[in-house]
Amino acid sequence: MNHQTSPRIFIITGEISGDVYGYLLIKRIKELNSAFQFVGIGGPKMRSLGIEILFPAESLALVGLPSFSEFKKYWFVYKKVKEFLERKRVDVVILVDFPGFNLKVAKLAKKLGYPVIYYIAPQAWAWNKKRVHILKKYVDRLYVVLPFEKEFFSSYGIPTVYLGHPILDLIKTNLSEKIFYEVYQLDSSQPLVSFFPGSREKEVTRHIPIFLKIFENLKKSNLSVQGIMVKAPGLKDSFLWDKARSQLKVIENTQHEVLKYSTVALLASGTITLEAALLGTPAIVTYSLPSWMYFIAKKLVKVPYISLSNLILQKEVYPEVIKEKNKVNIITQKIKELIEDEKKRNKVKKELENVRKIIGSLGASWRIAEDMIKYILYLKRSNTS
Repeated sequence: MNHQTSPRIFIITGEISGDVYGYLLIKRIKELNSAFQFVGIGGPKMRSLGIEILFPAESLALVGLPSFSEFKKYWFVYKKVKEFLERKRVDVVILVDFPGFNLKVAKLAKKLGYPVIYYIAPQAWAWNKKRVHILKKYVDRLYVVLPFEKEFFSSYGIPTVYLGHPILDLIKTNLSEKIFYEVYQLDSSQPLVSFFPGSREKEVTRHIPIFLKIFENLKKSNLSVQGIMVKAPGLKDSFLWDKARSQLKVIENTQHEVLKYSTVALLASGTITLEAALLGTPAIVTYSLPSWMYFIAKKLVKVPYISLSNLILQKEVYPEVIKEKNKVNIITQKIKELIEDEKKRNKVKKELENVRKIIGSLGASWRIAEDMIKYILYLKRSNTS
């Protein structure tokens, strides 16, 4: 570790959700101790903080196995990270989620003598349990955000910290329902169905056509339904988004308002399922994979549900529709049932109240930042003494 006064941190995230958590972590650390300096790989949120960015995170987002060109890109970035770390310009490496790439960097950083902190643990409890052994060997401190993860990773001898989920500090709605409906020119007397096709390019390419077909089906079923689709930050525009705009409203912000004021939401599985649950939104969860990838995933995944909300509640509160056969019709019917049955929607909302109780209280982002600062300063003192 360098002997300079200000701790210098190398931080990597490779996806939109990780970028948000990385952004909040850096923001909180600098608010608590402005001397900390950061450099690394991040998305639009991290870049907005003015930190030194080696590569944009958007270019690394991936679902499934990389193509040859993607593999070459990953290898190029990895080599540049290696060159940077070999110059010993930082004190600590913080890796945020993104295990496919970050676990390789953990091994590299540890071999180069860096302390390694991992924030947002890989879901090794769900699949690819061998990652536990990589974490144990190359990670000095693991920060987890789900209550059951602490016991799981600690049982393998990994120094694990659980201080709550930072997502609670991120969920904010700034518009009232009345203003929301006025701004987006929606009719508050009619059902609103929102569509969240994902935050990665390949996800939205697969999901947008399916989601638009479902919306068409809902309108054909004589429902006076309104639709709104959310485009995640950092996604490129394409003919698919143009097609979506021709059929419903597409917005690129206020996603929490969209969730909160939707009658029903259709969610591509991901962090969004937890956000929806915390906002009490009735929803259907789906995910589309190529058939060969679905077959492999089914063999590897060891948990009964794909959505975080259902995993936390240990029951299927959000219906999950994964199989491709009749997917459009099944999802259409499930959305229709929720729109038409207020009692059913209220029952879902009641169940979702337990998610907030389980994942803890507000302020996790502050607690995590404070703990990380103490740990990094401890490492720095130990190294200089």
